[in-house]
Amino acid sequence: MTCVLAGDIGGTKTVLCLYRVGDGPAGDAPMTEIHKAVHPSAAYARLDDLVATFLAGAPSHRPAAACLGIAGPIHEQCCTATNLPWVIDARALSRGFSLDDAYLLNDLEAAAYGMLHLPDSDFVELNPRAVTQAGHAAVIAAGTGLGQAILAWDGQRHLVMPSEGGHADFGPNSAQQDALLSFLRERFGGHVSNERILAGNGFGNLYDFLRASGHARPNPAVEAEMARQDRNAVISHHGLRGDDPLCSEAMRLFVHIYGSEAGNLALKCLPFGGLYIGGGIGPKIRPALEAGGFMQGFLAKGRMARAIERIPLRLCLNPEAPLLGAAHMAADRCRHRN
Repeated sequence: MTCVLAGDIGGTKTVLCLYRVGDGPAGDAPMTEIHKAVHPSAAYARLDDLVATFLAGAPSHRPAAACLGIAGPIHEQCCTATNLPWVIDARALSRGFSLDDAYLLNDLEAAAYGMLHLPDSDFVELNPRAVTQAGHAAVIAAGTGLGQAILAWDGQRHLVMPSEGGHADFGPNSAQQDALLSFLRERFGGHVSNERILAGNGFGNLYDFLRASGHARPNPAVEAEMARQDRNAVISHHGLRGDDPLCSEAMRLFVHIYGSEAGNLALKCLPFGGLYIGGGIGPKIRPALEAGGFMQGFLAKGRMARAIERIPLRLCLNPEAPLLGAAHMAADRCRHRN
């Protein structure tokens, strides 16, 4: 049996896990968790220091290979992590920890691979008319950023194609969204990406727009709460409860625009094998996603709505999809080396 190291590296936290890989065909070998830990990323000057600390906690298990999913673009197996002062080189990692192989994945690549190995119980279907077929799949994931990836089907398996699609232009689809674009263009000095709305401070940006446009009177108690806590979490909380007009409308807009961008991705790759909704935000706002606004945004494609109306829209509830995807990639690469 082989031991592999998998990692999910983000700006806030890094999750590392050692897995024992059993015998089995590629992609289907059983994985047994040996040792897992969550570390605050900012507490370490280098990734190597964090990995060394982690491995010291399991001295009897030495990994043969490692695969790390990282929030940031990968070029020739090197990455400057987004929101971290880390430059990560797979070859240096392999040498430094005596690994047979080390491999870097974009975090959405890792999540995409992970989706392929999760049971149906880890998903909620958002499209009541969904029909699953063999074919391409895709992932859209709102969290700290907005990630997108395509899983191209070659007739036997899915091949993950990473992208930076979350940074594509926001395309308004109503008079209200036209005004939102103008507001955000002034705020950010030009280019407005979907990530400005569907990630990070997206709820805050939507709230500020609605407040400035006079959609409703602000609630002093809610705004005092925002001053004390994470304002995006406060807006989301009250938006789900429906007890504040500005927060409720921010939630409605977020869900509709999220569905619309998922529909844009679907039109680009026709993922009849399923469009997976990943990231940390989706499960937290599940009731809003299930209420119908996401589907309305998804299908707001004019005459092309019929082309995508039966695509499965699968909300992922398992936050460890990127970690599992990295583990399977490490195991597959070990198998191909032997």
